[in-house]
Amino acid sequence: MALPKRRHSRSRTRLRRSHDALQAPGVSLCAECGEPKQPHRLCAACGKYKGRTVFSFDTEVE
Repeated sequence: MALPKRRHSRSRTRLRRSHDALQAPGVSLCAECGEPKQPHRLCAACGKYKGRTVFSFDTEVE
């Protein structure tokens, strides 16, 4: 296994880690109900995806 000969400086380490930050997920609006949702995902409010009803919230659960 290769080992470094010299210690990496703080600036070099921080330059490498500059791309490790977390990013906020992308948010778009549902075309049917206008609620915010992640792109390419089923809408949690109305249950539609690409204009089609995929999941129905009509059933009552006791």
